[in-house]
Amino acid sequence: MDLYEYEAKQLFGEHEVPLAERQLASTPEQAAASAARLGGRVVVKAQVKTSGRGKAGGVKVAEGPEDARAKAEQILGMDIKGHTVHRVLVEEATDIAEEYYVSFLLDRANRSFLSICSAQGGMEIEEVAATRPEAVVRTPVDPLAGLDRAAALAICRAAGLPEDLHPPTAVVLQRLWRVAVEEDATLVEVNPLVRTTGNRLVALDGKVTLDDNALDRHPERFPFHDDGLADSREARAKEKGLNYVKLDGQVGIIGNGAGLVMSTLDVVAYAGEEFGGVK
Repeated sequence: MDLYEYEAKQLFGEHEVPLAERQLASTPEQAAASAARLGGRVVVKAQVKTSGRGKAGGVKVAEGPEDARAKAEQILGMDIKGHTVHRVLVEEATDIAEEYYVSFLLDRANRSFLSICSAQGGMEIEEVAATRPEAVVRTPVDPLAGLDRAAALAICRAAGLPEDLHPPTAVVLQRLWRVAVEEDATLVEVNPLVRTTGNRLVALDGKVTLDDNALDRHPERFPFHDDGLADSREARAKEKGLNYVKLDGQVGIIGNGAGLVMSTLDVVAYAGEEFGGVK
C-alpha cells in the first residue's frame, strides 16, 4: 500500500523525523487559510501516488495566502501520470543549502533490507544513480541486528555526507529505520533530506509503502487504506475479506493463491483467442 506524502509524513512525525510545518487542503480557500496560519511563504504540493510531481508542475512556491490560493487552483484537478490531484499539502517554505537522499527498502532476493544513501539528492537522483553509481551507496541491513548508531554513522561516511552532519543524520537514519520496522514498511524514502541555511536537517518529501499483508497488525493504519478514492469494487471486496484486483477483460477469475490465479489468467487468455480475443 503506497501512502500519500501527507500520510508518510504523519508516520515520520510519530517517529520524530524532523519535518517542516504543513497542512492538508482540498480547496483553494483552504490552501489560502493554511498559508496564513503557516506564516505566508509556503510550498503547495500535489498529493498523488506517483513521482515526477515537480517536473509536471505539481509543486509550486507561493509568496502568501492569495498566491497559495492561485497556486492551489492551478494544481487541484491536474492529471499527473494518470493521477488526478484532489488534495494539496501546504508546507512552510524551507531555505535549502544542500540536498541528500536516504531510503530503506526490502531486499527480497537477499531476505534483508537495503539502505540507500547519497550526498546528491533531489529530483535528479535517478540520473545520478545511472551516470554516477558510485555516488549512490547501497548498504545491506540485517533485519535481526537492526541499525545501531555505529552502522548509521558508517552509512553517512560511505555516502560522503558532510562530516559535521554525520551525528544528526545518523539519528534521522535510525528513526527512519524504526518507521520501516515498526510500521511493517517495504519502502521508506526521503528525497530530499535537506540541510537548511540555518543548519537544520528536514525531510522535505516522504514516500512510504506499507505491507498490505501486515495491515491486521496495524488497525490504526486502516484510514490510510481507505482514502475515499479507491475503486468501489475493491473497497467492497475488502469489507468481505477478499483480495480483488481490477483488470481489463470479460471473464473474472476466482482463485486460491496468487500463482494459481496468474496461471489461470494465462490459460483463459490463451483459450479466448479462439473466441475473438476474449480475456
